[in-house]
Amino acid sequence: MADLQPQDDLLKMSNRESWKMQHERLHVKHRGHEAMHAEMVLILIATLVVAQIVLVQWKQRHGRSYNMVTLLQMWVVPLYFTIKLYWWRFLSTWGMFSVITSYVIFRATRKPLSCRTPRMVYKWFLLIYKLSYAVGVIGYLAIMFTMFGFNVFFRIKAEDSMDVGVIMLFYGLYYGVMGRDFAEICSDYMASTIGYYNMGGMPSRNLSDDICAVCGQKIFVDLDEEGIIEDTYQLSCNHIFHEFCIRGWCIVGKKQTCPYCNEKVDLKKMMNNPWERTHVLYGQLLDWLRYLVAWQPIIIGIVHGINFSLGLE
Repeated sequence: MADLQPQDDLLKMSNRESWKMQHERLHVKHRGHEAMHAEMVLILIATLVVAQIVLVQWKQRHGRSYNMVTLLQMWVVPLYFTIKLYWWRFLSTWGMFSVITSYVIFRATRKPLSCRTPRMVYKWFLLIYKLSYAVGVIGYLAIMFTMFGFNVFFRIKAEDSMDVGVIMLFYGLYYGVMGRDFAEICSDYMASTIGYYNMGGMPSRNLSDDICAVCGQKIFVDLDEEGIIEDTYQLSCNHIFHEFCIRGWCIVGKKQTCPYCNEKVDLKKMMNNPWERTHVLYGQLLDWLRYLVAWQPIIIGIVHGINFSLGLE
């Protein structure tokens, strides 16, 4: 009966109290193992340094294979943890994103390429980009909302509001990374399929003055006119494009060259609205998150394997 009493008390505790109790037991268990813990920390730091050097060299020498493997891991690793931890809400959004994106990629890789496919592809990934950006910002604001204690005025528990903020921030960043990477694959393939430029940077066929090099469709709005849906943009190389196409090419697909002549594009001249500069900074944040999600679990797994082989607990 005495042995059952602590278990009954543990069941009556709240989640936070139970977590504190388990944390205290963990400290008691590892008390006196400071030397072993220091060795484990050194192994972690050394593994992180070596892994970073290897990844940087791989990316510089074989960028295409690095990006493909990273994208595959970005797609698979969260799925593993989702199934393991029963995160069905994330699994449902991941499934919808995967199905629609798979169809978009299928359309983008068909030969001959339909004239409507490029705009459809860019619309989808630009939608994902904007949604992920909005969800990420809302999640960040929810976290700040909780940290400054504003949740008290609305009688919202700090744990609940913080959980919502962290989840939304993760959703925004994760799908932002996935959307950008898949958009890059599609933009490379479509541009070479359309035939206005090749990997060597030289156009493979002539471009008419009233044709957009991204989607291959006719341009109806003049440069000095304001379009109802979208305007017409002219790059520094004097080639003109649909606004939606060239913004998708440069911002979503991470392209900073002209789709026709491969000349470098000045994004600052394209972004008349200063608020749009935030999207570039957000894109840099997504590039950093790619390493965190795709490679960090593998690095931690390697560290655990080394510790286990050395008999460190």
